[in-house]
Amino acid sequence: MTRDFPFSTLRAGAIAAVSAADLDEKVRLTQATADAWNNRTLSLRLPLDPPLPARPGRPAKPDLVPPNRMKKRSLHTQHGRIALLHAICHIELNAVDLALDIVARFADQPVPRSFFDGWMLVASEEAKHFGMVRKRLRDLGADYGDLPAHDGLWEAAHSTRNDLTARLAVVPLILEARGLDVTPSMRDKLVELGDTESAEIFSVIYEDEKGHVAVGAKWFRFLCARERKDPARAFQDLVRTNFRGGLKPPFNDLARAAAGLTPSFYRALSPISNA
Repeated sequence: MTRDFPFSTLRAGAIAAVSAADLDEKVRLTQATADAWNNRTLSLRLPLDPPLPARPGRPAKPDLVPPNRMKKRSLHTQHGRIALLHAICHIELNAVDLALDIVARFADQPVPRSFFDGWMLVASEEAKHFGMVRKRLRDLGADYGDLPAHDGLWEAAHSTRNDLTARLAVVPLILEARGLDVTPSMRDKLVELGDTESAEIFSVIYEDEKGHVAVGAKWFRFLCARERKDPARAFQDLVRTNFRGGLKPPFNDLARAAAGLTPSFYRALSPISNA
């Protein structure tokens, strides 16, 4: 422990990072917790760890509005590209907190230590993504918080707060996997419009997200095997119970399959065949 990182457990460090409303401090605590855990200087949890907050710490801005009140803007204008980057920045911030929440919330589960290795890598990379996108926003004369955002990602995970298998089904295998479907086309559009700086960030995010979905798929399959459940059928049952709305194509079948999420998982949940 040091003055800058006064925690002796992974759970306490993750809870401090989730709780931080200052986003620079959230990123710093996420990286420091990941480094300390990887260096094997932390125990997993102790009875005196602080409680996990019901919601992550956030600054006063952005204003949170329902998803149907989010305006769609053309990428052909700089303002439209700023809106896209702001939305991605918000997604990455939520992804940081969701990865930390998995670590802290389920620290009492009977899973191998490597489970927490994987999720702290995810948290660290999501924090990196948030920093990259925020810097790009600032390069364009904007910042995170300038535009409204919606709370759909955190709300989607709320119903799975008491069930690790359900949380893995919803967060990495639906929400993160959706990024594999849509990020390549957004990146290509940015290249077409000459915004190569933003496109390069999207490329980094896309490559890292493949690994994040793979972490989710690995541990989802592990838990299903332990419970002697068919993983594809278990996924479908959990999604129908815990996730509102169907899964919409197009699907990036190749990237999903490479991460361990084969079409047998999600095709039955889509009302439309892949375009």
